[in-house]
Amino acid sequence: MHKGIAISPGIVVGVAYRVDLVFGSTEPQKLDDPEQVPVEIARFDRAVVQSAAELEAVVTKVAQQLGKSEADIFKGHLQIVNDQTLLAKVRTLIQTQQLTALSALQLVLQGYAATFARIEHDYFRERMADVRDVISRIGSHLTLQSPLAHAAEHHSAASGEEPVILVAQEILPSQAMSLGNLPIAGIVTETGGGTSHAAILARSRGIPAVSGVVGITDDVRSGDLMVVDGREGLVIIRPDREMTAAYRKLQREFFDLKDRLVLNRDQPAESSDGAHVELLANINNLADAQAACKVGATGVGLFRTEYLFLTHQDVPDEEEQYQYYRQIIEDSPNRTVAIRTLDLGGDKTVPYLGRRNEANPFMGWRSIRLSFEHPRLFERQIRAILRAGRHGKVSMLFPMITTLEELHQVNKMVEEARRNLRREGIPFGEDVKTGVMVEVPAAAVCIDAILRETDFISIGSNDLIQFLVAADRDNAKVAHLCEPLSPAIFRVLHMVFQACQQTGTPVTLCGEMAGQPRSVLTLFGMGLRRFSMSPAFIPTIKALLASVTTAQAERFAHQVLQLKTSEEIRSYLTARLREISSTLEVLDSA
Repeated sequence: MHKGIAISPGIVVGVAYRVDLVFGSTEPQKLDDPEQVPVEIARFDRAVVQSAAELEAVVTKVAQQLGKSEADIFKGHLQIVNDQTLLAKVRTLIQTQQLTALSALQLVLQGYAATFARIEHDYFRERMADVRDVISRIGSHLTLQSPLAHAAEHHSAASGEEPVILVAQEILPSQAMSLGNLPIAGIVTETGGGTSHAAILARSRGIPAVSGVVGITDDVRSGDLMVVDGREGLVIIRPDREMTAAYRKLQREFFDLKDRLVLNRDQPAESSDGAHVELLANINNLADAQAACKVGATGVGLFRTEYLFLTHQDVPDEEEQYQYYRQIIEDSPNRTVAIRTLDLGGDKTVPYLGRRNEANPFMGWRSIRLSFEHPRLFERQIRAILRAGRHGKVSMLFPMITTLEELHQVNKMVEEARRNLRREGIPFGEDVKTGVMVEVPAAAVCIDAILRETDFISIGSNDLIQFLVAADRDNAKVAHLCEPLSPAIFRVLHMVFQACQQTGTPVTLCGEMAGQPRSVLTLFGMGLRRFSMSPAFIPTIKALLASVTTAQAERFAHQVLQLKTSEEIRSYLTARLREISSTLEVLDSA
């Protein structure tokens, strides 16, 4: 039994499939027949040629879109993909050890990683990231799809009736998006916390997941039966017959409850005394928008546009962004979408914007700060969003605003984009509202000044919590400090809500707290009426709100604001949730 961080509630019993970060298997795969060697080398050479052609196109496009200095990164990648020493190493491994091209690439990558790890110099560490990018690019051409998706799909077909549980060291942003709708029933990772990409993927699909399980990839083998308890944060490898039967029963009960809750999709979202609430969806792509419609969301409260960029080999131009945003809007509930501008940086990086070795990248050069550094890129995204605004009720949301000066700069750029579109005769949405993500404590403290300069705000509780407690939410050693049920976070949120009520400014909370029943009881009691969450959580929160009166929730909130510790708040809200609905308690993380 392993204990980790509960990141998506639920229970599943299934077979494990262990995957590597870059490639579909951690064990070298040999060719079935020595006569396949020449064919495999030819296949590898084709992948190299395809990668080189792709990189040449990227160099041209990035130079046009962003500038020559950004394109230099890909010129470096071209040099690597044409490096005869690297290519010869791969061909030799295929020939002498009769390995598949993908396995040979993996061994070469491991060799380079070991060499670069011995060099204590930032420049060479950055070059290793470039080597990894290039080898991954060649590998993706070999598989003709995401290596991680290929692995999961292959194992799913071979595993028969048992659900597949993905076990990985980490899941990267681009990999999380490429997994799409593959039949994965659970996720377990060694790294990452409640807001990692594995967590976002798991919650958007409503599947149990646990992260921060140190050593799991060493202890589990592909094909092992395992249990994932995404409520308690437990992972059990090779359970005995009695334990397996007990967890299978819990699994059936969990999914039966979820199936029943989805039936409320056409019911209004309101408390038992008739107070109306908007339940919105957080989405990353088209599939999420469609899922939001199926569960009865009234709109999209947060569309994370960075995943379009993360899954692209180069920078999407204005027209491509416009068409993609338009499609998202047309497939979203009530064509109502809050589009967040790029929130890159931290663990979400794209090579064409460069890499920085920062001691703490989550509090460094990321998000709106990165957009200001690349104004041409930022301007194109603003224009694309404004143009897409003709096709629905669209608003534009700016992440990680820290100071009033930043907000002034953003507003100026939006007005300039509007003037340019009018001058060029390009139609756009004249009524697109602009809003601010409140996720930096400085913005929360100065909320009165922010509210005078914006149409609405959305609270990003994930970042707000980690910045407030000075703890990296994806670091397993300090993740316990990123506790949403804490006196500090509730006091800050109460202050922001009161300021918004006084000015009549619309406010949404779009962090993970919005989908957690105990948090929602308090937030609703504080006066919040707009919640945005992973689509899979909407039926649960709708059922919860229908079970509580406004007066009850206000009493809960008043009491929470008097409590002094997170443990006191957790115990109090757990008891209240149990009183209201013991069945819904199983859908909240421990």
